[in-house]
Amino acid sequence: MNLIASNIAKNLLQIKAIELSPQKPFTWASGMLSPIYCDNRITLSYPAVRQSIIDGMVERSKDFDDFDLIAGVATAGIPHGALLAHALAKPFCYVRSKAKAHGRQNLIEGLVNGGEKVLVVEDLISTGGSSIFAVDALRAEGCLVQGVLAIFTYGFAKATTTFEAANCKFKTLTDYDTLLTEAINSNYIEPQQLDLLKEWRQHPQEWSPVTSG
Repeated sequence: MNLIASNIAKNLLQIKAIELSPQKPFTWASGMLSPIYCDNRITLSYPAVRQSIIDGMVERSKDFDDFDLIAGVATAGIPHGALLAHALAKPFCYVRSKAKAHGRQNLIEGLVNGGEKVLVVEDLISTGGSSIFAVDALRAEGCLVQGVLAIFTYGFAKATTTFEAANCKFKTLTDYDTLLTEAINSNYIEPQQLDLLKEWRQHPQEWSPVTSG
């Protein structure tokens, strides 16, 4: 698993699915400053990277109890969830961020009868809120959620608390610490930038490149 985590972190940096910019941070939709920006949808445009992620998910899925349905979290978790379902020959559905306002007003798209054992697939875990929303929606339909599998996590303490409160297991292919190691090894960042990047993860709401150094 360490080799998978390192290779995927390296790939995400190389194709710029993840960018690090500690001195000129990004502004997230929430208004929070961040030295990292992650868009794993870019991986879909790189067949070799895309395949390595699905191979990693196939392997990582063995860490969960048996499941018979895969559910993607809309929207970014849908393609990787569908690709994993195809690789494992499992049924697939996805959970919207909110129910449709027209038609059948579905919150879950796809065949769900209730009673299925489900593995939820997400692209990125930050606070865990969107993942647990999907978990709760599936549980409300009578499904047994075995856990959440994602490509990457920032490793926020908030996410751990969120998943623990929901009594839901989660695993990722790679994580923030592995990413920083690969960024240093590939000379993507300078060693002196590590303190900025580590402090952000500890105090993301208060962080800024000025007060951090």
